[in-house]
Amino acid sequence: MQFTIGHVARSAGCTVQAVRYYEQAGLLPRPERSNGNQRLYGNAEIRRLTFIRHARELGFTLDAIRDLLSLSDSPERSCEAADAIARAQLIEVERRIENLKALKIELRRMVAQCSGGRISDCRVIEVLSDHAKCTSHGSVGGPDSP
Repeated sequence: MQFTIGHVARSAGCTVQAVRYYEQAGLLPRPERSNGNQRLYGNAEIRRLTFIRHARELGFTLDAIRDLLSLSDSPERSCEAADAIARAQLIEVERRIENLKALKIELRRMVAQCSGGRISDCRVIEVLSDHAKCTSHGSVGGPDSP
């Protein structure tokens, strides 16, 4: 049976734009086209898209997902490589959790020290203006951190 891109997106719990993106990224094969040039997919693509979406929800990178999909395409292979990818993701998640804990502590401290007065006396603005005033200086990473 063949399905439209909208049906496939709904079935996998994602958007049509996500389906197109994963095709462009090479995670989904280019679909067949109808006579009217409409993309057509099968159940295998729905399963693959569901796999991709779930892996993204768990924070896997596109490269890791590509590797996992390649492994899943060879079911007779050892799962050692898949385990290694999942272990690396777990380490990354644990690192992020530690960073978020440090961030939470710093934000609580900033808010607690704010007297609620004028901006000229605001501890939040003061700390954000001078990173050296953070108690967790150097340990809290953000989106621009290496």
